[in-house]
Amino acid sequence: MARSAEQSSKGVHVSKEPLDTPPMAIHTLGDEVLRTPAKRIGKVDESVRELARQMLLSMYAAKGIGLAAPQVGVHQQLLVIDLDLENPATPPMVLINPEITAEGGSICTYEEGCLSIPGVYHPEITAEGGSICTYEEGCLSIPGVYLDVVRPSVVEVSYRCEMGRSRRLKADGLLARCILHEMDHLNGVLFVDRVSDGASLEEGLKEKGFDRAHVRSLL
Repeated sequence: MARSAEQSSKGVHVSKEPLDTPPMAIHTLGDEVLRTPAKRIGKVDESVRELARQMLLSMYAAKGIGLAAPQVGVHQQLLVIDLDLENPATPPMVLINPEITAEGGSICTYEEGCLSIPGVYHPEITAEGGSICTYEEGCLSIPGVYLDVVRPSVVEVSYRCEMGRSRRLKADGLLARCILHEMDHLNGVLFVDRVSDGASLEEGLKEKGFDRAHVRSLL
């Protein structure tokens, strides 16, 4: 998985050991807070880094690989991601005000389990390219539900790190999908909004006690 940007996390290092009581509650499907678009972070300071730490601790407690600030009721453009939960030496990613600059990829199919990705502040997508993949996704805000979602397999993103420095990242595979999944949260979009198989969606949500009426289909 390509990573052209530095995974700097010196300012937000926390233990990856799951806490019995996470510092922040993760909102679930049906909570209106998940549908409110996040605002850009104007200044990256210690309060932002502390938010990232609290989000990471909550993500690790839920055994997730990604988390967006709106999922914990904070409407700021911040994401945290860690695809290597078992290795304490691997730093998490923190993206502030992320923007996609490019995205794409070839056609393929996978299944994704994503609890919300940690470490991203105000991300912005600048480009997408490559293949389009169908992969099974999951989300900490919709626990136990896993459904196929089509997304680009490669993404380029610009963002600010937890120290406020501008960064660029090119990612593919699971990392690319996690970034796109978490960035959706910043716009009030959940992965179930992108599911095209209505029957599977209905069955998956019903099995876990969720109401399909809370889905806002983008298809």
